Amino acid sequence: MPASDHRPVAGIRVLELAGLAPGPFTGLILADFGADVVRVDRHGDSFNTDTLTRGKRSIAVSLKSPDGISLVKTLVGPSSSSTSSASSRPEQWRADVLIDPFRPGVLERLGLDPEDLLKANPRLVIARLTGFRREGPYSKMAGHDINYLALTGVLSMLGRAGDKPYFPANLLTDFAGGGLMAVVGVLAALLERSRSGKGQIVEIDMVTGTRYASIFPLTVARPSTGMPTWSEPRGENWLDGGAPWYEVYKTKDGGYMSLGAIENHFYRVFLEIFSKELSSCADLPPHPSPDTQYDRSTWPDLVAFFTAGFAEKTRDEWASLFLNTDACCVPVLERHEVDAQGRGPGEPGRALDDETAADGGGVPAPAPRLVRTPATAGASDGPFLEPGRDTVEVLEAAGLGGKVRALIEAGAVSASDPKAKL
Repeated sequence: MPASDHRPVAGIRVLELAGLAPGPFTGLILADFGADVVRVDRHGDSFNTDTLTRGKRSIAVSLKSPDGISLVKTLVGPSSSSTSSASSRPEQWRADVLIDPFRPGVLERLGLDPEDLLKANPRLVIARLTGFRREGPYSKMAGHDINYLALTGVLSMLGRAGDKPYFPANLLTDFAGGGLMAVVGVLAALLERSRSGKGQIVEIDMVTGTRYASIFPLTVARPSTGMPTWSEPRGENWLDGGAPWYEVYKTKDGGYMSLGAIENHFYRVFLEIFSKELSSCADLPPHPSPDTQYDRSTWPDLVAFFTAGFAEKTRDEWASLFLNTDACCVPVLERHEVDAQGRGPGEPGRALDDETAADGGGVPAPAPRLVRTPATAGASDGPFLEPGRDTVEVLEAAGLGGKVRALIEAGAVSASDPKAKL
């Protein structure tokens, strides 16, 4: 099926209150698929370390200023021109979606109570992202990805046998359980709005979201399922490093190969190629039989055989041998070897240019892939977005062009656009 040239959420306007990873990731995805995303940075900041800026613009607003709070209320309120059928003016910039990345109670203390915002604009969708659940003993506490993951029951399942639990950086909770779940919630709310005409508050907490994203291991690990995939202690299961045929092995040149031959028919293909290439190596452990793949008593010998075998050739030699086979064995690529489309060496598509390779690889493109039509005019190409770069432009689009100078002088906003004419 050919890729679509339609950006599915084009025309949707998003006001993203600046925050850490999950909130910006939510905005990034919405921008990638067509939304006009404006990040609200802190007034006075000259730099924001957020790199998830592709397709976004920035305004800098003081949320400690009554004028700044009033401005945010205006940007998420109904457009005066859109409420008048007699008006011939273009619709003013007003948010369809507000992304709230703050801890429980912060919006309310700022004077931006979501219930009040919905009363002012019943079509607004408010995505509220918290780490811990909004209610409960941890709700008022500070935390990060590793803390939220610790409360899901999932962290206890990750890691090597006999070792402490091991966390997958901040990928699982911040991005899968947080940002991606927020995008799903926003899109569902927008779909419902298209039928009812009403917005709503979408609550996302990373503990619940991560449990949902981890539904497979949490379900199959139940004794009642009787499934062998995740029935043993940490690090002794099929998919967590316990099984020798689902593992990463070091090669002769210090590279690595990933082996994921779970099903026996794939395992047979792998073993046939692997054993054939090692047939002349007399000092290796005995070659295994494919019939004993799931026999746990054979796994220690399998680990020894695979470890010694992969060390006989370089990563690229093994990669070439397994390419175009069903052995489920491919190389572990370094980030500088992968381009923005996820392609590695030998795959169709462009190769990394020298500059991109030196910088550690391409920036991932949106998935599913779309044929990109032009994004919001003047939006960021990343990785950094200067706070307040688009303050004047956005406020003019909101019908507030005549108030920009007064807002700047009052300390409610700041503008860093050198081309802005005030």
